[in-house]
Amino acid sequence: MDQLDLQGRFATLTTAHVADACIRAGVQVRCAPTQVRAVVPGTRLAGQVAPARHVGSVDIFLEVLHDADPGTVLVVDNGGRLDEACVGDLVAWESQAVGLEGIVIWGLHRDTADILEIGLPVFSLGAIPSGPQRLDRRPGDALTSARVGDWTVSSDDLALGDDDGVIFLPAARADEVFSLAQGIRDTERRQAERIRDGLSLREQVRFGEYLSRRETEPTLTFREHLRAVGGAIEE
Repeated sequence: MDQLDLQGRFATLTTAHVADACIRAGVQVRCAPTQVRAVVPGTRLAGQVAPARHVGSVDIFLEVLHDADPGTVLVVDNGGRLDEACVGDLVAWESQAVGLEGIVIWGLHRDTADILEIGLPVFSLGAIPSGPQRLDRRPGDALTSARVGDWTVSSDDLALGDDDGVIFLPAARADEVFSLAQGIRDTERRQAERIRDGLSLREQVRFGEYLSRRETEPTLTFREHLRAVGGAIEE
């Protein structure tokens, strides 16, 4: 899936649709920790991961950007540190100049006013004035993988971000997951329209029938019932 196709398909979806579709497809749901948020609310991004493990110097990012394809997302692993910013305005400017889609940081940023001016989508744990005051040994996999919260991602993954946060998706499963997500989106839109027209969600998903069945089938789950009646409000 090329970048234009990826952006086009994600444009009418949310990360919530994608997360639900991952469940249905049997793909592990890999969300960045909830604290990773867009610097500018309403920001969206979608692109292939370009990983970088920060060790205290900006050269690691310049090396990534030297070879990065337009439309990729720089994913920075700074170990979730809250005592230093690892990305500032110059990295944002350079990322925009080479055509990157945006930046996701497992750590902090700085130069917020400049980043707002640049307009490049940046997701991080927040801001702090201080930059790094260290220079650690660079690991051998510094440019092949990055950790964000509980997850390790690589160039085999896509990063998708919106107001709900960031989710990572195996690129090889993207077409399947997006198709499922579009179906979930369409079902939920129809359900919302019917609620506005006066037909309650309980009626739509035949909730009374579910309660009756559960009396004789105690192990029946609501998700099993939803699948049987074509609902998609949970996944």
